[in-house]
This record gives sequence, C-alpha cells and structure tokens, in this order.
Amino acid sequence: MTNILIIDDEPGIRSTLASILEDEGYRVHALADAVQGLECISREPIDLVLLDVLLPRMGGMEALEKIRSGWPESEVVVISGHANVDMAVRAVKLGAFDFLEKPLSLDKVLTVCQNALMVQKLRRENRDLKKNTLHKGDEIIGQSRETEQLREWIKQAAASDARILICGENGTGKELVARAIHRGSSRSQKAFVALNCAAIPDTLIESELFGHEKGAFTDAVSSRKGRFELASGGTLFLDEIGDMSLSAQAKVLRVIQEQKIERVGGEKTLEVDVRIVAATNKDLEQECAAGRFRQDLFFRLNVLPIYVPPLRERPEDISLLLFHFLHELGRNSYASGAFDLDAGALQLLQSYQWPGNVRELQNLAERILVMHTGGIIGEETILALLQQNPGSWGAFPRNPSVPELVSPFSPASPLPDVSAIMQLKYNEAKESFEKGYLEFQLSQHGGIISRTAEAIGIYPSNLHAKLRKYNIRTER
Repeated sequence: MTNILIIDDEPGIRSTLASILEDEGYRVHALADAVQGLECISREPIDLVLLDVLLPRMGGMEALEKIRSGWPESEVVVISGHANVDMAVRAVKLGAFDFLEKPLSLDKVLTVCQNALMVQKLRRENRDLKKNTLHKGDEIIGQSRETEQLREWIKQAAASDARILICGENGTGKELVARAIHRGSSRSQKAFVALNCAAIPDTLIESELFGHEKGAFTDAVSSRKGRFELASGGTLFLDEIGDMSLSAQAKVLRVIQEQKIERVGGEKTLEVDVRIVAATNKDLEQECAAGRFRQDLFFRLNVLPIYVPPLRERPEDISLLLFHFLHELGRNSYASGAFDLDAGALQLLQSYQWPGNVRELQNLAERILVMHTGGIIGEETILALLQQNPGSWGAFPRNPSVPELVSPFSPASPLPDVSAIMQLKYNEAKESFEKGYLEFQLSQHGGIISRTAEAIGIYPSNLHAKLRKYNIRTER
C-alpha cells in the first residue's frame, strides 16, 4: 500500500488532507511537526510527504533537505500559506516535486499527489531496469567447487557490514566480487564507488580519497568531493590497496577509526558512513614485514578475508565462462555464429595455465569472434589464438614428446603412489598430487603456514585457501 505522510501544524488541514487521501486508498500518517515526521520516515518507508513550510521545532525547508538526503526515494510536495516565487524556486532546487499555496484546492492536491507517485513509480522501474541490465554481466559464472565456495563467502560477507579484504591474482575478478557483495548488502541502494589505488599518483591520492577545497593546490579551481564523501551510505572499493603510499594509509586508518574526513585544504570535519572493501594482488603480510604496508591498517581491513582463486585452479568453469563471453560479446559487438568446442580444444583450455586469468579468457573469446567463422572450435584454433599472447609460451601444457623431470620428492614423501594416480581422471590426479605435496611441505616446515608459503612461493592466503579446500589440518 502507498504511504503518504502529512506534516502540518494546523489540525484542520491535517484532518482534511488525511480524509481525502484515505478515500483514495492511500495509507496516511498525519503529524504536527517535522521532527516527528523524520522519526516516522526512519521507521517505515514513506512514498510521498506533504510538507508545510512554517513548523515548530524545525522549519519545512530544513526538513526537506534532510528528507532528500536521507530518503531520496520519498517524493516531497511543499505547501505554504506565505508563498512567494523565491520560496517556490528554493523548494524545487532542494528537491521538492511541487509547491502548493494555501488555501489548498483539494482537486489540485489529489492531482499533484497522483503525478508525484507516478513519477516515483517510473523512477523505480527505470532504476530496476538499469540495475538488471548493468549487472547481468556481473554474475559469478562457474560450477566448480571453488566458485561455489566463493559464492557462499560473498553471501555471508554481504549479510554483514564488516570490512572485507579480497585477495587474488590480477584478472581473477576481485572487483566483480566486491560489486556482488555490495548488491547483496543493506547498502545496495546507495553508491558503489571504486578507486584503483595503483592508478593514482601519490600527490593526488589524498585529493581523490578525501576531496579538496578550491585553491588547495595549483589545479584546484573548484571544490570537489572525494571518494569517501561520494560513497557515504554505500560501499567504497579500494582496489590494489597494497600500492597506496604510507602517508595515505595513515589517513585511511584514521577515517576507519573515526568515520570522519577533512578535505585537502579544508578545515571543516565531515562525517561519513562508508563500508570499505579492499582488494590486493600482493601478500600484505609480507608487505607489512617489509615496512611497505601498515600492520594496523592491515588488521583493520582484514576483518573478512576472501580469496578469489585463479582460473587454473577451477578448470571446470572455463567452458562456461568462454561461452558466456562469446554470447555477451557477440550480442553487443559482433555478429557471431553458433560455437561449440571439440574435446581437444576443451582439454587444451583446461590444461592451459591462464596467467591473465578470466581477463585473458575474455580476450580469447573476443579473438574467436573476430577470427573464427562459427561452428566447432578445434584444438588448432585455440592453440593458434592463445599463441598470440606475448609471453604465453610458458603457460601451455607440457609437450608429451618431452620426458617428465624426475620427481624431487624423497621416498618419505606422503604423496600417493604414482601408479594409483595414473588411474585417476585429470582433475582427480592433479588434486591428489597437490594435496600430498602440500602435506609434505607443511611437515617439512613444522606446520607453520607463513614459512611453508614462503618456501613454495605462494601467498599465505592462497595456502590457507588450499588447506581449506583439501581439509588439511595443521598442528599449530
């Protein structure tokens, strides 16, 4: 049911307006002052507010500003018995849908209310349509165990308001994960603001984060809001946070602690309500040990860690992702035919190491649309298109004609028997080998994860994820 709030200190007007609006089937709340009105809006959704200008305790114009900033979905019609052109212009500039003079024409009141509610409905439908269109390509595609686990982490993270640190290699889709968390959160109707910390020079990072006042530096020709202000009420995504300077890190830490900012060159303190989701392709624990990242900031950000696995760790997802990209790119950019993969092409895609991860797979899909005429995609086509990647030779599967190197493991290794592995399917054999390898390496390094990760050359967060994947428990 549509909810309408009347805020007017004249009982007769409240009663009359409530009566005619209830007769139209609306649910009406009638209150005598704006303070009570704001409390009402905070308790339940209000579609339309009829707001008097002269009110006790808080004026109508001040209340209008608070409604438009706190509840932008609610339409507001301002009414006054002391109207003038300047007042009407000011009300509209502050976001009022319309301005009505007293004494009120009840027919006009009904017409304006109907128009305001119709515009609100159209805006909501337009917003929902845009949301569905924009995010249709933002789905987490895949059916592997790793992708299912990632979806579960996203679901759990979205339900809270805690800070999140997303770790993973370049091209794995960390921003996609951050957007999925925002969409599933209570902040989804507010802004999602992203900043790539690696792309902003150190001299400008503070201005980007906190904004600046006019004249704060040479090129500051006007005042400008920073990302924290723009994201207030919503989510701020700090990509590649590991590349942020130490001085900027200190200021971000202060904002996290105080939820307040100051623009560069400004003296006014501004309160912000921001959920921070950070992402990095670096091992921040090692960066802390090297003095390049603040440990206190790391602990503040790493409340809910999420690991995004590289594409080579979830080969079952590759064909689904490839056909998703072929469909999306073909519909939006190219006249694509029908495509399918033969067994050799699929095996090659699943054994390729994908150093560029999902981003590289998307590039391959685009090449296929340009270079392939449609129909079955063979192994030769995939091989030729992948070889166009500079530096990709080391990522191809081993040539069967080249003999395997002798295994470096000692007879005491807990790895499964080789003859048993040879009876398994490819993915089963790979997982069996990897599980045994990790158990052996942990035993060689006293079960200490950080020491083991350093020895085998992966991030501790990656090692943690693999231990969870294989249910490997350590003594420590």
